[in-house]
Amino acid sequence: MEFQTNFREAMSRLAGVVNVITTGRGDARCGLTATAMCSLSAEPPSVLVCINASASAHNTILAEGRFGVNVLSPEQAWIANRFAGQDGRKGAVRFEGAVWHQTADGAPLLSDALVALDCRIAQRFDGYSHSILVGVIESIHLSDDPRACLVWQGRTYRQTANVVEPSQHALAA
Repeated sequence: MEFQTNFREAMSRLAGVVNVITTGRGDARCGLTATAMCSLSAEPPSVLVCINASASAHNTILAEGRFGVNVLSPEQAWIANRFAGQDGRKGAVRFEGAVWHQTADGAPLLSDALVALDCRIAQRFDGYSHSILVGVIESIHLSDDPRACLVWQGRTYRQTANVVEPSQHALAA
């Protein structure tokens, strides 16, 4: 048990961008909050997303064969909390209070997300407790205002910040 506790502590120290992963249409829409998302390839443009098999949206995402990745800003932490189930809402009611648009053949995307990606599932891999999904990006929506990203690190929300370039002396040390 101590090894698992140490593993969880180690992973909590790594910063991850907060995303809401969405799928479905109308009353069948659902989604979840995830930090396990990263770019995979530019040819074809694709991402990896890891979804817990016990998540309420897991089977719907697989059945739909597509998902949206919505990158959140610090002002959208309430959306992350809602899609993490912290207010007890499930399914389509999680979408209330924010503006979403439905792509023609794709997933619901948050209209004012920093980045919103509409993805088709190209492959699925077994990741023990999670499904590892390869999503080929079919459309990209970028915010006109490139704000800071909402980040989860140390079991709390943080935001990205500008970093001062280190001096050459610091690099040589």
